[in-house]
Amino acid sequence: MSDDLDGWGGAEFVLAADRLDTPDVVEAADPGDTLRQVASAAAQVRTALRSCAETDLSAFTAEGRPRAIVVAGVGASALAGEMLNALAGLSTPVQVVVSPAERLPGWVGATDAVIAVSSSGATPETLAIATEAARRGCRLAGVGAAGSPLHRIAEQARAPFVPVVPAGLPRSMLWAVAVPLLVIAERLGVTRIGADTYELTATRLEEVSHQCRPASESFVNPGKSLALDLVGALPMVWGTSALTRVAARRFVGQLHENAKYPALWGVLPEVAHTQVAAFDGPFAPRSSRLSAPEPGPGAEDLSDLPGWDLDYEDAEPASGFTALRLILIADPDEDQRVAAQRAAVTELAGQRGVGISELAMDGEHPLVRLAGVIQLADYASVYLAIASGIDPGQTVAIRDLRTRIE
Repeated sequence: MSDDLDGWGGAEFVLAADRLDTPDVVEAADPGDTLRQVASAAAQVRTALRSCAETDLSAFTAEGRPRAIVVAGVGASALAGEMLNALAGLSTPVQVVVSPAERLPGWVGATDAVIAVSSSGATPETLAIATEAARRGCRLAGVGAAGSPLHRIAEQARAPFVPVVPAGLPRSMLWAVAVPLLVIAERLGVTRIGADTYELTATRLEEVSHQCRPASESFVNPGKSLALDLVGALPMVWGTSALTRVAARRFVGQLHENAKYPALWGVLPEVAHTQVAAFDGPFAPRSSRLSAPEPGPGAEDLSDLPGWDLDYEDAEPASGFTALRLILIADPDEDQRVAAQRAAVTELAGQRGVGISELAMDGEHPLVRLAGVIQLADYASVYLAIASGIDPGQTVAIRDLRTRIE
C-alpha cells in the first residue's frame, strides 16, 4: 500500500475507511501479520504463567524482600516495568525503578533485586545492566528468549531465568515479558494479583481482540473507529492516573512504531501546566488567539514587521498545520480533582475545535482495566498504519539508525 494521503480531506477519509473495511486490503497491507501478533496477547498471558510455574523462583520470597526492584529493559520491556510501578502504587515499601540505560544507578547493590527483561534476550543495554548486576552481587532474574545472551548471563550468575517464546515483533510481546515480572514482584509481596485476576486479564484481552477483529466493520469496531479518529491529526494522549499513564505511554509508542505517527503523551494534572498550552497554537482550529487583544503600538507591535499577519478573523487552521486530536484515558480510581480537570479540559478542547476521543477504563482490578485499554490502543495503531497506506511491521528508520550507531 503506497497511496499518498496528504491532506486528509473528505475523499481521503472515505478511502481510509474503505481500506479498513475491505478484508483483502487489510491482509495485503499487513504482510508481517502484526494484527495476528496483537491478537496473541491473551495467549501470551497464559503461556507466561506456565513458564513462571516451571521456573525455580524460590530465591524471590516476601521474607527476603529487597530494598528496591530495578527493571532493566527498553521499549515494551521498559513499559512492563512501568506497569509494575503503577500496580505496586505509592504504598509499597519497595521502590520500583525502570532503567533503560546501559548502567545501573550508583546506589544499587546487594540488597536490591534486578530483573533484566528482553524478549529477544539480546538487547545491548539490558545485557550490560544484567552483567553489572551480577558483578555487584544483586539478586538477579532474567526474562527473555531461551538460549539467548541474557539466558547465558543468568546461568553464569546462577540466577533464575523465565523463558519467553518470541512470537513476533518485540513491541507485540508486552504481555509475554510483563507477566513474569509481575509474578516475581507478587512473590516478593510488592503486588497482589492472583491466578483469577490473570485469567480475567486474558479474558479481557480476548474480548477486545474479538471486538477489533479485522472482519468487524469500522462502525462497530472500536479499534478501527479510534484509528479513523486519528487520521490526518496530531494525537495528544493524556492519562489521569498512574495506571492510565502507562496506557498513554504505550499508545504513543505504538503510534510511533506501528503507524509511524508523531504523537505526544502526558498525564493530568501535569499537562494542565504544559501541553494544554498547545490549545493556543496553530494546531488548534479555533485557537484563543482569535479573541486575543490587538497589540498596542510601539516596539512590541509585530503587525508592522514584514511577513507577520495578525488577522485572526478566520477560525480555520492555518495552511500546512495539522489539527490536534486529544485522546483522554479515564480511570475510575482517578483523583476527584483530576476528574474535575478532565471535565474542564474536555470543555476547553471543544471550544478550541480540538477533536476528542475518550477511552474509559473499567474492571475491578487495575491489571484488567489496563489490559482493555492497551489492547484497544494496540489495534488502533495498527489500523491507523493500514489506513495510511503504511506497513505496520516495517521499521526501516530504526534499523538504519542502529547500523549507524553500531
